[in-house]
Amino acid sequence: MSAAPYESLNLAVHVGDEPHAVATNRARVGDLAGAPVSFLVAEHGIAVGRVTSPGETPTTADALVTATPGAAIAAIAADCVPLLLHDSATGAVAAVHAGREGVFAGVVDAAVAALLDLRGGTRSHGSMRASIGPAICGRCYEVPQEMRERVAGRHPAAFAATRAGTPALDLPRAIETRLGELGFAGIVRTHECTAESPRLFSHRRDGITGRFAGIVVCE
Repeated sequence: MSAAPYESLNLAVHVGDEPHAVATNRARVGDLAGAPVSFLVAEHGIAVGRVTSPGETPTTADALVTATPGAAIAAIAADCVPLLLHDSATGAVAAVHAGREGVFAGVVDAAVAALLDLRGGTRSHGSMRASIGPAICGRCYEVPQEMRERVAGRHPAAFAATRAGTPALDLPRAIETRLGELGFAGIVRTHECTAESPRLFSHRRDGITGRFAGIVVCE
């Protein structure tokens, strides 16, 4: 278990935590998942990496996909949106780190396209399901006005304001809206805000902190 300021289940290796603590935490998560977990390394873009064997170290990417039974993939976050996708047509799954720049550039669409490519057939999204994990909410994610206009110009649902009325972005709402536009049959969204909840890591709130993860297992 990690010590402060990473306590207690930090899963990121890039935030300054002790490597042995992160390794222990990841092993515990793997035990809970019932499978070795491949943790994505985000670069805030739209690159998609594919995991072909359980526990393999993936390439740097903001989305991972796998159709390998027994493989678990994870999207690390601490304000950005951890998005998990499942395609019941193939059993394939995806884990997506959906931050501001990734959402703007189209990481959600890129991950969905990668799942569709694994089918080799129909392009319908009707058999796909999505889970939107905890992230910073539109009331807390204050940004410059120019940034809000830029992102909302492509994703109008991202347009938001803080409690004080200053410009903000609502990335979870933008992602939920985009998935709906793509025709997803089932979308589950967690409305817990990372900046507001003391049980969640938040880079915006704390600066130096750990990272949690959304994890999905391909069965």
